[in-house]
Amino acid sequence: MKIVVCIKQVPDTETRIRVADGKVVETDVNWIVSPYDEFALEEALKIKEAKGGEVVLLSLGPERVVSALRNGLAMGADSAVHLKDAKFDAADTLGIAQALAAAVKGLSPDLVLAGQQGVGGDNSQVPGLLAELLDWPQVTVAVMIEIQDGKAAVEREFAGAHETWATALPAVISAQKGLNEPRYASLKGIMAAKKKMIETKDAAALGLSAESLAPKTRIVSMDMPAARGTVKMIEGDPETQSRELLRLLHEEAKVI
Repeated sequence: MKIVVCIKQVPDTETRIRVADGKVVETDVNWIVSPYDEFALEEALKIKEAKGGEVVLLSLGPERVVSALRNGLAMGADSAVHLKDAKFDAADTLGIAQALAAAVKGLSPDLVLAGQQGVGGDNSQVPGLLAELLDWPQVTVAVMIEIQDGKAAVEREFAGAHETWATALPAVISAQKGLNEPRYASLKGIMAAKKKMIETKDAAALGLSAESLAPKTRIVSMDMPAARGTVKMIEGDPETQSRELLRLLHEEAKVI
């Protein structure tokens, strides 16, 4: 069984983000694999261990993405494909999905796994767009996946409840927290990853032009959240506090 896992490199959630000229300043940013994509990779490795086959990583981005791919290879993936081209730099979620879809078609996998969202942009759009472009079924926010006889049974979270879907393969399934507990890369895995192949493909190799990748959306502006105002503590018993709170909301905040 051949499984492709789409991973995205994102800023560490503990990184102090700075914004300038409508973009995130990458200087001093610590980059990691998006946590939801780690769930997807762990699930792919578990399926491989149970069913046999291979796991191929797929990621789009600049040269720094190689470190994310090496980390995935150290965890146990067999090979990786790095989509790198200046034409991808301005791509929106649709353009990214187009590039991923073109690469997936060339790999002909039985299953594509991805995180439900990349914690950088938090768009939650790429898995759905990818499935649409491939004309494959999709199941989102998976918390359990069972593969049997060319089909997948997928339990997913939905509005505070769980539901189970059945789908034929190939399909695109996106992973939610709770699907599994990602493993750490072992020293043996880290050493082995150095010898594993990372293939690099540009837009031309995928049959994509600058026109086809032109973004359909654009970021108008990007700013850091406004600084929080000072906190005002209200003294007294609950009744006194309630009266004072109502007065402040009416006279100072002017919201009632």
